[in-house]
Amino acid sequence: MLISLSLIGIIVIQISWIKNMVLLNQEQIKEKLKGAIETVGADLAEHKGSYSLRDRRNSLADNFSLNLFSPNTVSQQFSVEEIKKKLDKAFLDIGLKNVNYEFGIAMLGRNGFENYFERKTPKFAQFYKDTVNNSQVFYPLIPPSGSAGENLSPDEVLIVMLPNINSYVLNSLKWRILASVLFTIIILAAFYLTVRTMLRQKKLGDIKNDFINNMTHEFKTPIATISLAVDAMRNQKVIADSQKMGYFSSIIKEENQRMNRQVETILKASQLEKREVELNLEPVHVHQIIHDVVDNFNLQLEDKKGKVDLFLNAKNDLIAADEVHLLNLINNLIDNAVKYAKEATPPHIKLSTHSTAKNFVMRIEDNGIGMNRETLRRVFERFYRAHTGNVHNVKGFGLGLSYVKTMIEAHEGHIKAESTMGKGSTFTIELPLKNI
Repeated sequence: MLISLSLIGIIVIQISWIKNMVLLNQEQIKEKLKGAIETVGADLAEHKGSYSLRDRRNSLADNFSLNLFSPNTVSQQFSVEEIKKKLDKAFLDIGLKNVNYEFGIAMLGRNGFENYFERKTPKFAQFYKDTVNNSQVFYPLIPPSGSAGENLSPDEVLIVMLPNINSYVLNSLKWRILASVLFTIIILAAFYLTVRTMLRQKKLGDIKNDFINNMTHEFKTPIATISLAVDAMRNQKVIADSQKMGYFSSIIKEENQRMNRQVETILKASQLEKREVELNLEPVHVHQIIHDVVDNFNLQLEDKKGKVDLFLNAKNDLIAADEVHLLNLINNLIDNAVKYAKEATPPHIKLSTHSTAKNFVMRIEDNGIGMNRETLRRVFERFYRAHTGNVHNVKGFGLGLSYVKTMIEAHEGHIKAESTMGKGSTFTIELPLKNI
């Protein structure tokens, strides 16, 4: 929360700083433009009031005496193009390029209200009407003091319209604004990654504790069994009975093998994480592997009065696979279907296959307890186990489905899980067929 409040404060300050920077830059640009326009206006005013025959050839024919001796106006001495060149040069001198502007030179009426624009750019009238969105600069063109036309020349004013100056200001500041936005995004991304890492570390800590609890439970049972068997073998009656000695020795061996399998499971998980497992790919008929795995579960299913229905409809079941890992992953899926069966409900597993042009598809469906959305989303994570009230009511380390997914992806296949709470789960596997 403290970091979030700090980030909000930084963003608010950034926005305020950008606004102030835009306003300050806008005022600076306006002042520069005003200074440049005044420079051009003063230069134009120096030519006002002089007597010259320039641009008067048409007017001489109409009223010789009037036009010949009236002083020149700025509009008579300079064309629109000439004035524009002066303004462009003045803007360039103050470091402003590509300034969008329109201008006009108005001759003021005698009463000061009726103005007539003798010179103006094509879009000047359009922008002159909109004084809300467009800035304007006025500069009265007054003849120099002591000139021949002082007090005799008509009143003129240079009006320069600066349409949408805000866009020019923003364009001039775009790199600084973009840099500010970029750094803000980086800070937000870093904050997101930090919080995400913290939550992930917390989740990993919970998974680690859960794994340690499960591992302790899984090892505690065989250790206790071995300890009891060793104590029994010290009994003089047992020592004298070779049959009992053999019985307790077999118990020790079986429990030792059980512990070795558990250790191997953990080591394999570590190897899979480091991508150290090498596959021995050979042509394998999947239907034969399925039959072998199902045969291994006959005793467990008979004990629970369950069954496996096989619908092996695939016309082509030949794939390139590591037979050992393929057998293990199918074994894990059926083992999960048996372990997560409902209480007092015999497990019923449907295993069906079919083939497409490129893939072998296997579907394993059960009538077990099912999974909720959270479990379904995380079911392939390492060490994750769906809890059913007691963390130890189902044996295992939470590595089975992670191993299944890793092996299927190593065989360039895909796996998809579907489940409804209380109705069971379905796993669909696609593996590429071997090219003959």
